[in-house]
Amino acid sequence: MSITLAGIDPDRFTDWTALHALIMDAFAYMDGRIDPPSSAHRLTPDKLKDKAGVETAIVATENGALLGCVFCKAEPETLYIGKFAISPQAQGKGLGRLLLAAAEARARELGLSALRLETRIELTDNHAVFGKWGFVKTAENAHAGYDRPTSIEMKKAL
Repeated sequence: MSITLAGIDPDRFTDWTALHALIMDAFAYMDGRIDPPSSAHRLTPDKLKDKAGVETAIVATENGALLGCVFCKAEPETLYIGKFAISPQAQGKGLGRLLLAAAEARARELGLSALRLETRIELTDNHAVFGKWGFVKTAENAHAGYDRPTSIEMKKAL
């Protein structure tokens, strides 16, 4: 596998439809497993372009095909990573670690001391993977209108 990682320039990147499809494909397994449904369902190609205009978007490609992405948003002390998506066909090949390393490099460029993410309470496999990658659970949160935890926050010190 010969992977290329690159930040997206929203003024030059043109395949927002493919990026949207990648995220929807990668998040599809959550349908029916998590409540409330994933915010990925509110994304459109145009909303992804807008998101990339205010956040750092990093994509992984092989021979021009999109395989994964992560969106990074600077916060006061941490870099929030979201829409961390790997094509189901590319999972288990180390691509997540490569994207994570790119996010860590971005955090260091910005002088931030940690990465932060949120994952749904029901997705215990994700909790385990992020734990192997050095993230620790720091909080449980509830979406608006819910009286129970619906997500957990995890951080990784750099």
